[in-house]
Amino acid sequence: MSFAINRGYAAVLALYLVLSLVGCASTAGSLSPEVPAMHTVNEFGDDEPIAAIDDPWEGFNRRMYRFNYHFDKYLFLPVVSAYEFVTPIFAQKGVSNFFGNLGEVRTLYNSLFQLKGKKFLITFGRFLTNSTVGLGGLFDPATCLGLQKQGEDFGQTLGYWGTPAGPYLVLPVLGPNTLRSTGGLAVDGSIRYVAVNAIDPFGHAEHEDAIMAGASTLEAVDVRHKEAFRYYESGYPFEYYMVRFLYYQSRELSVMK
Repeated sequence: MSFAINRGYAAVLALYLVLSLVGCASTAGSLSPEVPAMHTVNEFGDDEPIAAIDDPWEGFNRRMYRFNYHFDKYLFLPVVSAYEFVTPIFAQKGVSNFFGNLGEVRTLYNSLFQLKGKKFLITFGRFLTNSTVGLGGLFDPATCLGLQKQGEDFGQTLGYWGTPAGPYLVLPVLGPNTLRSTGGLAVDGSIRYVAVNAIDPFGHAEHEDAIMAGASTLEAVDVRHKEAFRYYESGYPFEYYMVRFLYYQSRELSVMK
């Protein structure tokens, strides 16, 4: 593969990493982003769990949270809305199933890294079933057969082997993370990049880079389409702190599964 194509893949996969992991929790209600918090988390005291999250970069994180709100509202969500408008429901489901099936690969190798044999076997069974009977992953017969979707990433692998979560970190576009989960994203993204270059699925197609960019963008739109979270619509007067708490706790629980 030429250097130019490698550069194209790098740009495309960077786009995927930036777009495909948006969102953190499902909430409802309304709260204008211009309305300041009525209280601060300090009023709860250091003994409250919501105040116990390590957040030394809060100023940066708050700016990123606001940036993500604007990106979501004025760019990402309009694209998602257009996708939902023009794509039939059954096709949306097929797209979700297809990319979900590809995502089983991440769970497969992270289950191995964590020595979780049962999860590995279930995930392998899901991937094999959906890739064959499910017509390349467009359908999900594995769930009907009792093979429930698992879910592992390298951030969870790091936690399994004792790596502390580290400080809370809001990434541009990607949203809530910790230092550990950010490292996990980098490793999973690198493995994906190497795998795509090795397989070279569009190596004989014209406009290879454009096809890869389109597929990655569609995957990102599908991820956001499935996520119900909307910035500043929780109805909570200090949403930043609640999102931080819920994300941190959910990640810690996922490591324990």
